[in-house]
Amino acid sequence: MAKTTESAHLTGKTLLPTAINGWEMFMYDQGRSPNTVKAFLSDVRLLTHFLAPDQSIGNITTDDLNRFFAWMEKERGIPCSPKTLSRRITSVKSFFRWLRQYGVLSIDPAEKVVQRSAISPLPQVLTEDEYDAALLVADRQRRKDKADARSYTLLSLLLTTGIKKSECLGINVNHIDLDAKSGPHVFIRYASPTNRYKERKIELQEDWIEAYKEYLAQYKPVDQIFPWSPRRLEYLLEDIGVEAGLTKHLSFDMCRWTCALRDYQSGMEADAVRQKLGVSKIQWRELFIKIKQLNGEMK
Repeated sequence: MAKTTESAHLTGKTLLPTAINGWEMFMYDQGRSPNTVKAFLSDVRLLTHFLAPDQSIGNITTDDLNRFFAWMEKERGIPCSPKTLSRRITSVKSFFRWLRQYGVLSIDPAEKVVQRSAISPLPQVLTEDEYDAALLVADRQRRKDKADARSYTLLSLLLTTGIKKSECLGINVNHIDLDAKSGPHVFIRYASPTNRYKERKIELQEDWIEAYKEYLAQYKPVDQIFPWSPRRLEYLLEDIGVEAGLTKHLSFDMCRWTCALRDYQSGMEADAVRQKLGVSKIQWRELFIKIKQLNGEMK
């Protein structure tokens, strides 16, 4: 594999901070988001606090990395949750894999470091009664004297598509096609090339389309379908939940998990659920375990 500009000047004798700087340039060139780059760098730079300052990257061994993670977990004196440790191992593995792939190192010392899996707690989902109650409240707002279809349009879209908050905020008017030959659908698009695998087309339901047309007439959005701040939309969902008498906190995340579970319960193939959610096969492993747990299949 040909070396990139960022890795061409690196050798096994290069010190760790210099190699990390080269990796940072590479990640930005690959179109990684600033937040992703910042998180990766923060994790890997912790190595510079553990290893000797004059230790070259070619002299870093698997034992060194295992001792580093043991120090991180038990000796550093700063709490490190299983989820954080898992992420830091992933970051370090990604860094050394890059050095190996581009010929800087002949052996990847992180390859044999055991990855720790940290499955987060089960998410909350809406029961059938809670699902109906929330939609009833939103529909009531749509049909009152001063009709307002916004809450129903938002909530119904989230519950039937399973899209994330960021994806919802990214939907423009021209991303919704009501006249497609294959049936009405919404396109979920991403600006960054690295997220193109998340792009997808999701079918829309007839009752949502009717509410959406009412919403368009009332609010006349020009670009974004929902041209409000994330917090404002979160408040809308919270208000629906309160009025519906939910003891749970109605949120974007709860709607996403509820949609995934209901799709799975309806008989949708697992891989079809994965594609609808726009997640990779690696991410899906943990998500699918949670869906099966929510469905009572696993403890």
